[in-house]
Amino acid sequence: QVQLVESAGGLVQAGDSLSLTCTASTRTFTDYNMAWFRQSAGMEREFVAVISWSAGSTGYAHSLKGRTTISRDNAKNTVTLLMTNLTPEDTAVYYCAAAPKGFLTQNMGDYPYWGQGTQVTVSS
Repeated sequence: QVQLVESAGGLVQAGDSLSLTCTASTRTFTDYNMAWFRQSAGMEREFVAVISWSAGSTGYAHSLKGRTTISRDNAKNTVTLLMTNLTPEDTAVYYCAAAPKGFLTQNMGDYPYWGQGTQVTVSS
């Protein structure tokens, strides 16, 4: 069992950068690949980024590649999402998710563990 808690998002200005951190409560953090998803109002939840258990591999949503970085600290049981040059279209609830280690996946259904989400609002 894995419990995930995201750091507070908040209100930021367009053009700003934002870092979100997810902390996992588990003794076996390295048994999991970690990912971020987001959901805008009225939209389906979408994949943002994924990182392998060893941090050796990452994957990004094509539309966000270049201004999104995912990283993890296995000593601290944390995974961090850094987004730069934010726009109002990045306004969403951001979720951290964990999947048993294996191939990296963008499929929500492959992630059995989810955080409660944190709201990020980008003003123009």
